[in-house]
Amino acid sequence: MLHSQIIGEGTPFIILHGFLGMSDNWRTLGLKYAEAGFQVHLVDQRNHGRSFHSPDFSYPLMAQDLLAYADAHGLKVFHLMGHSMGGKTAMLFATEHPDRVLSLIVADMSPKYFPEHHGACLQGLASLNFDVIHSRTEADKALSAYVSDIGVRQFLLKNLYWETKDRLGLRLNLPALIENESEIGTELPDSNVFEGKTLFLKGEYSEYVMPEDEALIRTHFPHAIIDTVSKAGHWLHAQNPTEFYNKTIHFLCDTL
Repeated sequence: MLHSQIIGEGTPFIILHGFLGMSDNWRTLGLKYAEAGFQVHLVDQRNHGRSFHSPDFSYPLMAQDLLAYADAHGLKVFHLMGHSMGGKTAMLFATEHPDRVLSLIVADMSPKYFPEHHGACLQGLASLNFDVIHSRTEADKALSAYVSDIGVRQFLLKNLYWETKDRLGLRLNLPALIENESEIGTELPDSNVFEGKTLFLKGEYSEYVMPEDEALIRTHFPHAIIDTVSKAGHWLHAQNPTEFYNKTIHFLCDTL
């Protein structure tokens, strides 16, 4: 069963993090959605955060995980939002189980195929030798040889935790993610369509959702609203959380 943090009471709202992320990335916004009257489920997807590890990793499996989670928690219908990889999981789930999804929000992800592009992050994380690395500062220094952007490094290093009182480790199932990296770019199947209310949000500076993707988005999601969060890149919910929250809560409240 997937691990989650459940916050608040009200209409269920499931939020899925991106590749190499975890539910903790969404806690600040999750608290705000809970204050607005939603029961927020911040879910760790397989091989991430505190959820189970498996050598198998694909969007169909993650969609199955989500269905099992919803059934186990008695969530017959719910709002669903996913960022990046979580957005692809959410797209697949909504198109396969449209009767379960009250509305869909996709944060900075397109249904299209993406080539592999996480190599530096994965190599950097794999290089961390916790026999000699004993602090976040030391881990950051080692990771900087592979990832120059300090913001990306800080995001990746949220996966650090103390395996024992004196040894660090990573919550990620890194071997499985490296082995299955190509799965992350898989496109949504051509025949999959969700007719429900849908919001696609892209970061102004991001290249994950381009103008030429809009026709493909509307093929799969005919009623999609496509909007932009200003002054933000791929991590739009962290780079401009106020605008991201305002746009998403307005959409959610319009669907109640």
